[in-house]
Amino acid sequence: MSVKTLASAGTATKRPTPFKRRVNWAAELARLPLYLWALVVLIPFWWMIIAAFKTVPELMKNPPTFFPQDPSLDSFYDPTLGNKDSVEGVFQRWDEVAGGFLRFAFNSFWITVTVTVISLLIASLAAYMLTKTAAPGRRIVFVTIISSMMIPWQVSLIPNYLLTSDLGMTDSYLGYIIPGLAKAFVVFFLVQYLRSIPDDLVHAARVDGASEWRIWWQIILPLLRPALAAMAIFVALGEWNNFLWPLIIIRTDELFNLPMALSSLNNSIVSSPGSMGVAMAASLLATLPTVVFFFLFQKHFIKGIALSGIKA
Repeated sequence: MSVKTLASAGTATKRPTPFKRRVNWAAELARLPLYLWALVVLIPFWWMIIAAFKTVPELMKNPPTFFPQDPSLDSFYDPTLGNKDSVEGVFQRWDEVAGGFLRFAFNSFWITVTVTVISLLIASLAAYMLTKTAAPGRRIVFVTIISSMMIPWQVSLIPNYLLTSDLGMTDSYLGYIIPGLAKAFVVFFLVQYLRSIPDDLVHAARVDGASEWRIWWQIILPLLRPALAAMAIFVALGEWNNFLWPLIIIRTDELFNLPMALSSLNNSIVSSPGSMGVAMAASLLATLPTVVFFFLFQKHFIKGIALSGIKA
């Protein structure tokens, strides 16, 4: 047997040692506060979920239970209404409002979708004007938009209310929608995103005879899709959870959104502690759309943040 054969046979008998991942205990210990913080954040959500499915006697137990012993849907709709331990469910309240809780959910959905879509279109058009056109005074306009971000939004509550009242838009959908269309941060974000897109695309479209409206609609908007998806999450969540502004301008129960409907349950909890399950059930129904919306757009959200290319 030759030396080469022996060498090859020797190497063939050797087996590679399996790769052993070394655990970095220092890094794991550094993550421990994050795990604890996540637990602290999730506990209220867990309590909301289990309280929505508890019966009234179980809600009154002391110490409380962290798992429903007898899960029930009475907090949503109680067919045994009138008994000693029964309370009106979520879909049995607000009899004076046509549709009850579903009407409030419709109001929130309609206002959120309208404000999100229109504000993003306006912001994208403004960003296109500020970055891809030679509009006079565009630098001054951009500085003004950035400066408005430094003013606390509470400062504008009284001027906005007076303006809305003078225009006759209080206690109406217009009072919800019109003041919410101006989103300075969205314009700022889209401006930074558009600066990373070559100007040659716009110049080529102009050479081909495309109008500014067509360039914005057919070229700019498709390129802005990741950034618009990222901003849509922030705008939609903000409008869905909007409470203070509707509290100021809305007087009619039929125009309540979900946060205002939830706030009206506080008085019932004070007078009837068993209504806490109803409040938790209403909170759960109000939270589910935002969770679903985030997971549907999570990919676009991460991509939009990664590709934002924010620069001076």
